[in-house]
Amino acid sequence: MAKQMRLTCYGRAQSRPEWESPFGGVTFDLFFAELAQELERFGITLERGIACGEVIEVKSYGDLLNSVRIASPSDGISNVCVGHVIGQSPHLDPLEDIRRAVNRIAFAPETVAPDSENRKVCHNCGCGC
Repeated sequence: MAKQMRLTCYGRAQSRPEWESPFGGVTFDLFFAELAQELERFGITLERGIACGEVIEVKSYGDLLNSVRIASPSDGISNVCVGHVIGQSPHLDPLEDIRRAVNRIAFAPETVAPDSENRKVCHNCGCGC
């Protein structure tokens, strides 16, 4: 059975335009299709989740990363934010950071600290980390 993963982008309020542009229409659609195709070669199915009206107020780049969630039920990861997975981003490139986080959960989920670690990684997103 193939590993199933889900990527969900919550709504964002007060985000900077340069951070929002990668999430717009065709740009994100192409990025997602490419990422899903890359993972498919390894028997991993990546699907897009539905945000269900969740909105994150974006006051920092960390908040932007926290608005993107990854789930991998077979690894015991139900809905973790990108900021929790990769921590501080070196290049402030949302698509690069999403790719890094998805690949980390796809290929090394044991390296993602559980929520019980109580690390101060993010805030304002409701994930509890």
